[in-house]
Amino acid sequence: MRRYGPAVLLALTGAAVLRISLFSELYLRYVQEGLRPCLILSGAVLVLLAAVSVCARRPRQEAPDDGHGHGHDDDGHGHDDDGHGHSHGAAGPRVAWLLTLPALALLLFPPPALGTYSAEREAAQRAAQGVGTFPALPSGDPVELTLAEFSSRAIYDSGRSLKGRTVRLTGFVTRDDDGTWYVTRLLVTCCAADATTSKVEVRGDAAADAPDDGAWVTVTGTWHPEGTLGSEEAWPPVVDAEQVRRVAQPANPYERP
Repeated sequence: MRRYGPAVLLALTGAAVLRISLFSELYLRYVQEGLRPCLILSGAVLVLLAAVSVCARRPRQEAPDDGHGHGHDDDGHGHDDDGHGHSHGAAGPRVAWLLTLPALALLLFPPPALGTYSAEREAAQRAAQGVGTFPALPSGDPVELTLAEFSSRAIYDSGRSLKGRTVRLTGFVTRDDDGTWYVTRLLVTCCAADATTSKVEVRGDAAADAPDDGAWVTVTGTWHPEGTLGSEEAWPPVVDAEQVRRVAQPANPYERP
């Protein structure tokens, strides 16, 4: 089995990558949609390398004895055995087999998308941005906005484009220790490793209908101004909820810039 260890590891890793990218949309939990072709290609290459490795490691047919042996096998100093039962062409250290565990985990039990834990770890720090005007919102209410779009307009829009408009926001529920709850979403630029948090505090009569932490909801309501534009008091922004509806987690759980 040690002979084929590297090939098995390559095959497992390639199959895991193909499972999440070619045969499902699980890859969206970890990377942007545009990286799918690269993942599929990488998985296929790994499987192909595993097949090539197996072919290369097959035992070669021994040449027939021509009667001109030189005694290498008789004195115990042949190239394949040193007389102590050790094979010099043995596979790498056994500890390398531990690398199969992450591949098996990805193949059989893909990790879930980032959620409440990742959102709560991020401190309420925001890069300095200038207050300015934003483009007009589309006509008609409610207007569907990402949490990042809503937050930007609520905190930095001097034109107050959210005033008097009904918005619809979708994300998962997070809470503070005092019971304040938020509709939250993670913003991913490239992959899950660079995720940042967007969240909006939910108030109003419908706020009492919040499900448990981590549940996905769609909140419909109006912007509730807080603090001075561009200040720490303006974050996180607030929405007065008219309706809170539980929904299924979307196939792509992350927002994009």
